[in-house]
Amino acid sequence: MPVFRSRIELDHPVEDVFAYHTRPGAFERLSPPWEGVRVVRKRGGIEPGGEVLLELRKGPARLRWALEHTQYEENRLFVDEQQGAQGPVASWRHEHRFEALGSNRSALSDVVTFAPPLGKLGEVVGEAFIARSLARLFRFREVRLNEDLNLHARLRSARPERPWIVAITGASGFLGSALRHLLTTGGHEVRVISRSSRAEIPWDPARGVLEKERLEGVDAVVHLAGESISGGRWTQSKKKAILDSRVHGTRLLSKALAALQRPPHVFISGSAVGIYGDRGDEILTEASGRGQGFLADVCDAWEGAAGPARDAGIRTVLLRTGVVLSPDGGVLGTMLPPFLLGVGGRVGSGRAFMPWIDRDDWLALVIHAMITPELSGPVNATAPTPVTQATFTDVLGRVLVRPTLIPLPALAVRGLFGEMGQALLLEGQRARPQAALGTDFSFQRPDLEDALRMQLGRDRIAS
Repeated sequence: MPVFRSRIELDHPVEDVFAYHTRPGAFERLSPPWEGVRVVRKRGGIEPGGEVLLELRKGPARLRWALEHTQYEENRLFVDEQQGAQGPVASWRHEHRFEALGSNRSALSDVVTFAPPLGKLGEVVGEAFIARSLARLFRFREVRLNEDLNLHARLRSARPERPWIVAITGASGFLGSALRHLLTTGGHEVRVISRSSRAEIPWDPARGVLEKERLEGVDAVVHLAGESISGGRWTQSKKKAILDSRVHGTRLLSKALAALQRPPHVFISGSAVGIYGDRGDEILTEASGRGQGFLADVCDAWEGAAGPARDAGIRTVLLRTGVVLSPDGGVLGTMLPPFLLGVGGRVGSGRAFMPWIDRDDWLALVIHAMITPELSGPVNATAPTPVTQATFTDVLGRVLVRPTLIPLPALAVRGLFGEMGQALLLEGQRARPQAALGTDFSFQRPDLEDALRMQLGRDRIAS
């Protein structure tokens, strides 16, 4: 049977690298965002007998993949194998081998033995395709693992005596789930604030309900919950839901934190670059004033609702997020299908600026905000290189190797989406992350093309 091999060396102790793989969130962090893989069910860990059922999404198609862990040696090895024919290949065995290279360095080797599906036909057609897919997968994993381990080391250095305790609202969303998985792979405790009855900290902002006693002693609170601003026209009821969900939830949480006997060291409250309004090619930093329009009004009220925590002496960071790039959600996830079909193009004139940020840089910026005492107030969560919408379109087409010749006229945007389309698709902000750069934050992917190639698995070697 065909065998694929990969080996990387890491500037981290083997114990840290192995522990990462044993913790909740490891599979999610190491799964490429372009693959559309979802964990349906887990039983046990990576020791023998542990099982995981995955769902692979390829367009409208759904495929289940059942894996079982069959071998385990702490700090040395674990193995997962496909259960029978329940998967995309005829058979699959993946050995994860760990090796110490001194006290602070290690090597990780992956050995995948597989049999393509469809018998002889699969051997002819499928073997090379699977090998290329595995090469893309493990190139991605090398970068992701290195970056995550570096962030974990920063968190440990900032608080060496014990792991962090972080409470998160919106922990099941596009950003919150990624943050949750990043923190748990580092051995930190995440307390989910949610309307779910199973949440560690139940709340219901609409009714003013929050069990604040369960927030006692947390080190950081990251507040990301709020009604989605996309997904249809802004009717009056939709606009009220957008505003109320942010203001009521933030005020409830902020007042609760201010009343704690042991409040968090930092409160990171979500906001957006929409606070600046549409200002053309004006460079916008955190010192820039607020702009005009519905989103500016929402963000201004949203940030103001965090006042009780700030006034109580809790370091409060207002994270003004731009367009976060990852294909498993957000703007990029919405744009991909038409671009992959070759029918994508600029929107309107294409001159509006797009204040983008790679999702892993967004996560790193949250960690930076947690551990940087001098960082407070507004923080633009955007890359230092905003581009126009036309430039974004050209770069995405180049990365995907697709034409970008079919524009969406401004008139059509307004007709289809109304005020929402005008604000989200035809307007923009040339935001610069001055606060982050001024506190020595280093972006991993400040270049748009590099970010898209990483997130889409389309490096200059892969097809």
